[in-house]
Parts: sequence; structure tokens; C-alpha cells
Amino acid sequence: VQLVESGGGSMQTGGSLRLSCQASGDAFSNYCMGWFRQAPGKERDGVAGISTDGSSEDYAGSVGGRFTISRDNTKNTLYLQMDNLQPEDTAMYYCAAGRLRFCGLARYLYNYLGQGTQVTVS
Repeated sequence: VQLVESGGGSMQTGGSLRLSCQASGDAFSNYCMGWFRQAPGKERDGVAGISTDGSSEDYAGSVGGRFTISRDNTKNTLYLQMDNLQPEDTAMYYCAAGRLRFCGLARYLYNYLGQGTQVTVS
């Protein structure tokens, strides 16, 4: 499966952005999906994960209550709504897909990764 992220950009503190991830090449609804981020000099960390049917979600503690993950299986698209953005949210954001029903935030459960989209908050 191929993953292409979009929607990143520069935003002021307290603002909102919505990231999208377009999937192609295989049945999107068969894959658990997630968002990861990596800031300069830091490891890539899980931000949010969602199950194949959207019924289960998981969030990193640092974004809970501010970020919302969702998916539209009819459009083969994953979303990340990011509200009340903070400077510490600045990072490259990656979309990921795994071959299980639900992968949560565990990096090792994901098999595919997109190229990323940059989010900068100042």
C-alpha cells in the first residue's frame, strides 16, 4: 500500500490543522492506520492510531484531547485533526499502515510509512 500525506504547514500557537493521508494499492479497510511524528534530533513517536473500522482509537498522552484521528474507508483516506497546536507539536508527521485490525501506537506493528508532511508551530 502506498501512502501520501498532505495538509501540513505553518501555524501559530493555538491554531488548527487537518492532515490527510491518501492510500492506494490495496484494500484500505484491511489496514490499521496511525500517525507518527518526528522532531529534529528525536525518535519517531506514535501520535494516534485507529482500527480498520474506526471503532477503536488510541492517542499519545501529549495530544489527547487536542488531536482526533479518523478515517473514511470509502475514500481510502486517513485524517488527523489537530487543534490547539503548541510549539512542541512541531515535527514531520507520517502516516502508517499495518496488517492488523488495530495497531495502536506500536511502531513495530506497522508495515508501511508515508513520506511525511511538515508541521511547524510558532
